[in-house]
Amino acid sequence: MNLEPGPLIASFIIGSIGLVAFMYGKRQKRVPQLAVGLVLMVYPYFITNLWLVYLIAALLLALLWIVVKSGW
Repeated sequence: MNLEPGPLIASFIIGSIGLVAFMYGKRQKRVPQLAVGLVLMVYPYFITNLWLVYLIAALLLALLWIVVKSGW
């Protein structure tokens, strides 16, 4: 885990978004939100490159949006 301010703040923000998605998915019994929320909460602690953390979060959220719009 990287303790520099940038990646730490990014991990907090992305983890918070993941927590909201996870709780929504759990409450509504929605698997896509549950899965993406769990991944968003966990992965930032293992990746130290700040831009890569933001890129993965953007891709995961875009994938979630596409899956939800397609009818899941």
